[in-house]
Amino acid sequence: MIHEVQGDILLTKAQAIAHGVAPNDHFNSGLALSLRERWPAMVKDFRHYCRTSHPKPGEVWTWHGPGGLTIVNLLTQDAVPEEGTRGGKARVESVNHALKALHKAVKDESIKSLALPKLASGAGGLEFTEVYPLIKQHLSDLGIPIYVYTTFHKDVAAQPVEML
Repeated sequence: MIHEVQGDILLTKAQAIAHGVAPNDHFNSGLALSLRERWPAMVKDFRHYCRTSHPKPGEVWTWHGPGGLTIVNLLTQDAVPEEGTRGGKARVESVNHALKALHKAVKDESIKSLALPKLASGAGGLEFTEVYPLIKQHLSDLGIPIYVYTTFHKDVAAQPVEML
Protein backbone atom coordinates (compact mmCIF):
# COMPACT_ATOMS: atom_id res chain seq x y z
CA MET A 1 0.00 0.00 0.00
CA ILE A 2 1.27 3.47 -0.89
CA HIS A 3 1.21 6.12 1.85
CA GLU A 4 1.92 9.79 1.21
CA VAL A 5 3.87 11.20 4.13
CA GLN A 6 5.69 14.35 5.15
CA GLY A 7 8.94 14.41 7.07
CA ASP A 8 12.60 13.49 6.80
CA ILE A 9 13.16 10.39 4.66
CA LEU A 10 16.47 9.78 6.45
CA LEU A 11 14.45 8.99 9.58
CA THR A 12 12.35 6.37 7.81
CA LYS A 13 11.66 3.05 9.48
CA ALA A 14 11.39 1.46 6.01
CA GLN A 15 13.91 -1.24 5.16
CA ALA A 16 14.91 0.45 1.90
CA ILE A 17 15.19 3.95 0.51
CA ALA A 18 14.95 4.40 -3.26
CA HIS A 19 15.98 7.67 -4.91
CA GLY A 20 16.87 9.02 -8.33
CA VAL A 21 20.40 9.68 -9.57
CA ALA A 22 22.30 9.92 -12.82
CA PRO A 23 24.97 7.51 -14.05
CA ASN A 24 28.28 8.83 -12.65
CA ASP A 25 26.35 11.11 -10.27
CA HIS A 26 28.45 13.05 -7.75
CA PHE A 27 25.72 13.01 -5.07
CA ASN A 28 26.18 16.76 -4.55
CA SER A 29 22.63 18.04 -4.07
CA GLY A 30 19.35 17.24 -2.37
CA LEU A 31 18.70 13.81 -0.94
CA ALA A 32 21.73 12.37 -2.75
CA LEU A 33 23.98 14.80 -0.84
CA SER A 34 22.39 13.80 2.47
CA LEU A 35 22.93 10.14 1.63
CA ARG A 36 26.57 10.85 0.69
CA GLU A 37 27.15 12.62 3.99
CA ARG A 38 25.63 9.78 5.99
CA TRP A 39 27.00 6.82 3.98
CA PRO A 40 30.12 7.91 2.05
CA ALA A 41 30.98 4.26 1.36
CA MET A 42 27.84 4.00 -0.78
CA VAL A 43 29.03 6.80 -3.06
CA LYS A 44 32.49 5.24 -3.36
CA ASP A 45 30.89 1.91 -4.28
CA PHE A 46 28.54 3.64 -6.75
CA ARG A 47 31.46 5.35 -8.50
CA HIS A 48 33.26 2.01 -8.81
CA TYR A 49 30.08 0.42 -10.19
CA CYS A 50 29.70 3.18 -12.78
CA ARG A 51 33.34 2.92 -13.90
CA THR A 52 33.14 -0.85 -14.34
CA SER A 53 29.55 -1.34 -15.55
CA HIS A 54 28.73 1.84 -17.50
CA PRO A 55 25.05 1.88 -16.43
CA LYS A 56 22.35 3.56 -18.49
CA PRO A 57 19.33 5.61 -17.43
CA GLY A 58 16.45 3.33 -16.47
CA GLU A 59 18.59 0.85 -14.54
CA VAL A 60 18.95 0.42 -10.76
CA TRP A 61 21.90 -0.25 -8.46
CA THR A 62 21.31 -1.53 -4.95
CA TRP A 63 23.60 -0.91 -1.99
CA HIS A 64 23.38 -2.74 1.33
CA GLY A 65 24.50 -0.69 4.28
CA PRO A 66 24.89 -1.18 8.00
CA GLY A 67 22.03 -2.50 10.10
CA GLY A 68 20.16 -4.03 7.18
CA LEU A 69 19.59 -0.73 5.39
CA THR A 70 19.17 -0.97 1.62
CA ILE A 71 19.49 2.01 -0.71
CA VAL A 72 18.25 1.54 -4.26
CA ASN A 73 19.71 4.06 -6.66
CA LEU A 74 17.30 4.55 -9.54
CA LEU A 75 19.06 5.87 -12.63
CA THR A 76 16.33 8.31 -13.60
CA GLN A 77 18.52 11.07 -15.06
CA ASP A 78 20.77 11.32 -18.07
CA ALA A 79 24.47 10.76 -17.38
CA VAL A 80 26.75 13.34 -15.85
CA PRO A 81 28.53 14.78 -18.91
CA GLU A 82 31.87 15.53 -17.24
CA GLU A 83 33.59 15.68 -13.85
CA GLY A 84 32.24 18.43 -11.64
CA THR A 85 28.95 18.92 -13.48
CA ARG A 86 25.43 17.98 -12.48
CA GLY A 87 23.53 15.09 -13.98
CA GLY A 88 21.21 15.62 -16.87
CA LYS A 89 17.48 15.93 -16.50
CA ALA A 90 15.25 12.97 -15.75
CA ARG A 91 13.10 11.60 -18.52
CA VAL A 92 9.72 9.94 -18.00
CA GLU A 93 10.93 6.91 -20.02
CA SER A 94 13.93 6.46 -17.71
CA VAL A 95 11.75 6.79 -14.61
CA ASN A 96 9.34 4.23 -16.05
CA HIS A 97 12.14 1.71 -16.71
CA ALA A 98 13.76 2.36 -13.33
CA LEU A 99 10.47 1.79 -11.50
CA LYS A 100 10.01 -1.51 -13.35
CA ALA A 101 13.51 -2.48 -12.27
CA LEU A 102 12.74 -1.34 -8.70
CA HIS A 103 9.68 -3.61 -8.65
CA LYS A 104 11.91 -6.55 -9.60
CA ALA A 105 14.58 -5.58 -7.05
CA VAL A 106 12.03 -5.38 -4.23
CA LYS A 107 10.82 -8.88 -5.11
CA ASP A 108 14.30 -10.36 -5.63
CA GLU A 109 15.71 -8.86 -2.43
CA SER A 110 12.59 -9.58 -0.32
CA ILE A 111 12.35 -5.94 0.72
CA LYS A 112 9.57 -5.56 3.29
CA SER A 113 9.05 -1.76 3.19
CA LEU A 114 10.18 1.09 0.96
CA ALA A 115 10.58 4.87 1.20
CA LEU A 116 10.78 7.20 -1.81
CA PRO A 117 11.11 10.97 -2.19
CA LYS A 118 9.23 12.94 -4.85
CA LEU A 119 11.23 10.97 -7.39
CA ALA A 120 12.82 12.83 -10.33
CA SER A 121 11.12 16.11 -9.41
CA GLY A 122 14.03 17.86 -7.68
CA ALA A 123 17.31 17.82 -9.58
CA GLY A 124 15.60 15.61 -12.18
CA GLY A 125 13.34 18.46 -13.23
CA LEU A 126 10.11 16.50 -13.84
CA GLU A 127 6.75 17.44 -12.44
CA PHE A 128 5.78 14.98 -9.71
CA THR A 129 2.31 14.81 -11.26
CA GLU A 130 4.00 12.95 -14.16
CA VAL A 131 5.91 10.58 -11.86
CA TYR A 132 3.39 9.67 -9.14
CA PRO A 133 1.08 7.71 -11.50
CA LEU A 134 4.12 5.64 -12.56
CA ILE A 135 4.96 4.92 -8.92
CA LYS A 136 1.41 3.70 -8.36
CA GLN A 137 1.41 1.69 -11.60
CA HIS A 138 4.66 -0.15 -10.90
CA LEU A 139 4.72 -0.49 -7.11
CA SER A 140 1.17 -0.65 -5.78
CA ASP A 141 0.87 -4.43 -6.26
CA LEU A 142 3.99 -5.26 -4.23
CA GLY A 143 1.96 -5.83 -1.07
CA ILE A 144 4.40 -3.92 1.16
CA PRO A 145 4.20 -0.53 2.84
CA ILE A 146 5.56 2.17 0.50
CA TYR A 147 6.08 5.64 1.94
CA VAL A 148 6.28 8.50 -0.55
CA TYR A 149 7.73 11.59 1.14
CA THR A 150 5.89 14.41 -0.61
CA THR A 151 7.13 17.23 1.63
CA PHE A 152 10.49 17.44 3.39
CA HIS A 153 10.61 18.46 7.05
CA LYS A 154 14.13 18.12 8.47
CA ASP A 155 14.43 15.96 11.59
CA VAL A 156 10.70 15.10 11.57
CA ALA A 157 9.60 11.48 11.47
CA ALA A 158 7.09 10.56 8.79
CA GLN A 159 3.54 11.69 9.35
CA PRO A 160 0.55 11.09 7.10
CA VAL A 161 -0.05 14.05 4.81
CA GLU A 162 -3.55 14.70 6.15
CA MET A 163 -2.25 15.06 9.75
CA LEU A 164 -0.12 18.15 9.06
